[in-house]
Amino acid sequence: QVRLVESGGGLVQPGGSLRLSCAASGITLDYYVMGWFRQAPGKEREGVSCIRNRDGSTYYGDSVKGRFTISRDNTENTMYLQMNSLKPEDTAVYYCATGVGHCALAVDSAGEYDMNYWGKGTLVTVSS
Repeated sequence: QVRLVESGGGLVQPGGSLRLSCAASGITLDYYVMGWFRQAPGKEREGVSCIRNRDGSTYYGDSVKGRFTISRDNTENTMYLQMNSLKPEDTAVYYCATGVGHCALAVDSAGEYDMNYWGKGTLVTVSS
């Protein structure tokens, strides 16, 4: 049984940082891509970032480029999202997901394509 569990969310002030984690079990991720997606209240889901486990190549949505960094530890089956220079508009529930596909399509489609398994999400609130 595939399971993805996000952690690391919380309340942070604008300009601050948080690191999210996504622990995967029940799946060997070597040939998968893993992504982060978010959904703010009253808004549609948005693709944030994706990483291809095979070679570590990454892809970012325009709204987070230069501020967020995705990484993974294949030995631990864990993916991370380092979020810096956080803004109030980054407030959302952040979900991790994985699938066999392409990062660009996954992020640009906000996870409609190429993501097969999803976590339950972790809330990030950016507020003073």
